[in-house]
Amino acid sequence: MKFFNFFTQELAIDLGTANTLIIQDGKIVIDEPSIVAIHRKTGDVIAIGSKAMQMHEKTHEEIKTVRPLKDGVIADFQAAEALIEGLINMIDNKKRFFTHMKMVICIPSGITEVEKRAVFDSADHVDSKETYLIHEPMAAALGIGLDVEEPVGNMIIDIGGGTTEIAVIALSGIVCDQSIRTAGDEFNVDIMNFMKREHNILIGERTAEQVKIHVGSAFQVLENPPPDYAVNGRDLMTGIPKQIKISYQEIALALDKSVAKIEEAVLKALEVTPPELSSDIYKTGLYLTGGGALLRGLDKRIAQKTKLPVHVAEDPLRAVVRGTGIALKNTDKFSFLIDRKSI
Repeated sequence: MKFFNFFTQELAIDLGTANTLIIQDGKIVIDEPSIVAIHRKTGDVIAIGSKAMQMHEKTHEEIKTVRPLKDGVIADFQAAEALIEGLINMIDNKKRFFTHMKMVICIPSGITEVEKRAVFDSADHVDSKETYLIHEPMAAALGIGLDVEEPVGNMIIDIGGGTTEIAVIALSGIVCDQSIRTAGDEFNVDIMNFMKREHNILIGERTAEQVKIHVGSAFQVLENPPPDYAVNGRDLMTGIPKQIKISYQEIALALDKSVAKIEEAVLKALEVTPPELSSDIYKTGLYLTGGGALLRGLDKRIAQKTKLPVHVAEDPLRAVVRGTGIALKNTDKFSFLIDRKSI
C-alpha cells in the first residue's frame, strides 16, 4: 500500500470560468486564465492559460481563442479537456507516467447531473483514476476556515467569473442556495456597454477587466477612492483610437443593475433560510468570497441592504481552491463530496 501511495498524484482543482487554480501538496502550483488558443484548420492547441490570454481578441483568422467554461460549467468539452491536460502538464511531474491520479474538482451548486457527468468525463480523459466533486460554496466555507460540520448556519456569497453562488451551510450540507449567472463576466459586459453608450468608445473584454480592477466600485461614494483610470479604445464616430479618463462613480453607475441582482439573490436565499439558521446568520453575518468580493464597496452595499454584517474573506480569489485542497486531504471524512457513484 505504501508503494501505491508513493505514486499517487493528488490535485485540487478550482475549474473557474475566468481562472483555473490547482493545488498540489498543499501549495498553489497553477493559477492561470481559463482560456485556450486553437488553430482553426488543424484543431491543434497553440497555447493555454496566460499565453492564450495574451492572444485573446488579438488573433487573425487562423487562430481562435476559446473559453471552455461559460457560467461556471463546461461549454466546450474538447477545449476543457485540452485546458485541464495542459495545466496538469505544466506541473513538474517526473513520475507522471506511473501515477495514480486523484482529483477533487470544484463545481457550481446549481449544476445539473448532465453537467456533473461532463466534468467527470473531462477528468477521465486526463487519466484521473479517482475523481470527486465539491460545490463551490462548500469549498469557499472550508477555505475561509469555517467548521462546516457544526450545527451552525453560515451564509457564503461566492462571486466568481461566471456565477454568483449564495448558500447557507450547516451540518456538512447546503441547506438552501441561490445560483445566478450574474458575476465578474457580466460586470465586464456592463462596463463595455456603458463605455459604448456614454462615451461612444468601443473597448474589448480585456480592457473592461482592467477598468473593473482599477476603478470598479459598487458604491457611488467611497472613503478611499481610486484615481481616475485612462481607457484606450476605438472612437465609434471617427473609427480612430482614442483615450478617455473614467472615474469609479461612472463604473458604479454601470454596474448598478448587476449588483442589484446579486442583492436580490441574497435576499431570496435569506427568505428561504430556516428560522434557527437565520438566528445563527444574524450573529455570524455573511461571508464574501471569489474575485467579485474585491469590488470596492460591495460589502457595504450588501450590508446596507440586509442590515447584517458582511465579512470579506482574506485573499477571496483563492478561498475556493484552498477549501478544495482541504477537501482533497479529507476525502474519506467529508460526506458532501460527490463521486461518480452518487450521480
